[in-house]
Amino acid sequence: MTQYLLSVHGGGSTPQPAPGEIAPVYTAVGDFNAELRAAGAWVFAGGLEPPDTAAVVRASASGDVLVTDGPFVEGKEHIGGVWVIEATGLDAALAWAAKATVACRLPVEVRAFQAIPAENDRA
Repeated sequence: MTQYLLSVHGGGSTPQPAPGEIAPVYTAVGDFNAELRAAGAWVFAGGLEPPDTAAVVRASASGDVLVTDGPFVEGKEHIGGVWVIEATGLDAALAWAAKATVACRLPVEVRAFQAIPAENDRA
């Protein structure tokens, strides 16, 4: 099975649920998480704090490390949370993402993790 990252995007032109509408979203996401677990597709999931709480760590060519405040990429939209799932292929991952976007009411991007070469293939 392949692992996929389902990243939830918010901000920008994407309307956020109103404060009074967030409880049903949490319930729907909890139900979706339970469905992932029951199907054996669950690996990990979590919501992220707002981008203004981010820090970026960079190494220079000389080996110095610099830590700066804020997100790596300035933009109107940001990643608000993620699921890591296991699926038999892209179509199955897209089907999970369709359920995820309905549950969280935000766009969900789907990306496969790169395959890790077998130890014998690394030379």
